[in-house]
Amino acid sequence: MELTTLAEGLRFPEGPVALPDGSIALVEIARGTVTRVAADGTTSVIATPGGGPNGLAAGPDGTLILCNNGGFTWHDAPGQLRPTGQAADYTTGRIEVVEMATGAVRILYDRCGDIPLKGPNDLQLDGKGGFWFSDLGKSRARDRDHGGVYWAALDGSRIVEAAHPVPGGANGIGISPDGEKLYVAETETGRLWAFDILGPGRLRKSPWPSPHGGNMLCQFPGFRRLDSLAITAEGNIVVATLVSGEITTVSPAGEILDVVKMPEPMPTNICFGGPGLDVAYITLSTTGKLVSMPWREKGLRLPYC
Repeated sequence: MELTTLAEGLRFPEGPVALPDGSIALVEIARGTVTRVAADGTTSVIATPGGGPNGLAAGPDGTLILCNNGGFTWHDAPGQLRPTGQAADYTTGRIEVVEMATGAVRILYDRCGDIPLKGPNDLQLDGKGGFWFSDLGKSRARDRDHGGVYWAALDGSRIVEAAHPVPGGANGIGISPDGEKLYVAETETGRLWAFDILGPGRLRKSPWPSPHGGNMLCQFPGFRRLDSLAITAEGNIVVATLVSGEITTVSPAGEILDVVKMPEPMPTNICFGGPGLDVAYITLSTTGKLVSMPWREKGLRLPYC
């Protein structure tokens, strides 16, 4: 399966969303923008939320729901753009709503109760008026935050801390096709976790020694860090795998089914699109590319897509 490069020169792209018109919305974290990549490869700015726009999902009424991590410092070298820590002007992370028609941005949540959000990273809408999202936390020179998993209502009325702590940082997040399982990728440990969903903001918790109540579905081998993930129509979990530079498919039973090598070590996000949802769109972040390739199975159709 051959990769097709759709866009280059992007500033650490993540969060691709396949839009109905055939274009791809994504974020450029280092540029502070939400960007549209048209079918012919041309790019245009949808909105400029600043901070660190990260995970992205289609929302109702022509909106995008955005995880904003609050901003990074950067190592900037040709072909090696990468985040290195918490931005000097960082205040908090937040969940934002982006109006695609106007570029207007508003904050939906920046805290859960009295606890500020640290570094919201990825999300999936549940089709029931809410969404699950991950918080990676922020890293500093001598310490780092614990990550966590949250559920929030799309109308801004309620937010719940559902699982905490995720010591290695909660990153990719996805819901099984039947809506009964939540999958969470933990970046630094290379672990993929599964939770039973009991309702909005409610997860069945396994006892200690699970650090947060999740069941470890898969421990990735060797030195591999995990980023975002997508779910297929068959219920498999497709994980962007860092350091090794791979896209890894894991079954709901935790078996690694397939590994597709990427041309750089930091493939960060994947989504599915095309008329049959059988085209994978992948962000290659350190080299600033959006690429596509045919996929061996169809992706799960997401709300508002």
